[in-house]
Amino acid sequence: MKCFIRVRLLRSGDDQKTAFGPGPARLLRGIEKTGSLNQSAKAMGMAYSKAWKVLGAVESQLGFPLIERKGPKGSSLTDRGRRFLALYSEIEKAVNDAAQKVLDNTDFTF
Repeated sequence: MKCFIRVRLLRSGDDQKTAFGPGPARLLRGIEKTGSLNQSAKAMGMAYSKAWKVLGAVESQLGFPLIERKGPKGSSLTDRGRRFLALYSEIEKAVNDAAQKVLDNTDFTF
């Protein structure tokens, strides 16, 4: 059996609806890959306007921009956005590895 945990990062006291989690992380990874918020949103089956709202809310909650808008030339991650995504990915991996280890070491049968 495999274990997957969804990690969300938010400042203490903030609304969980604007937390940075799997959705925004996937959007940012798509922007890294394609250089375009629009293409990233389409790959996720998300409207471009919804992607803007999601990233706007997360950037507002975090207090710094995650992406740099380049108009018709697309978008790219800011240096801080890239570092934050890397941190999120590292936390996500550590949490899932730890949970999988507990699951692997249990004698519970499914």
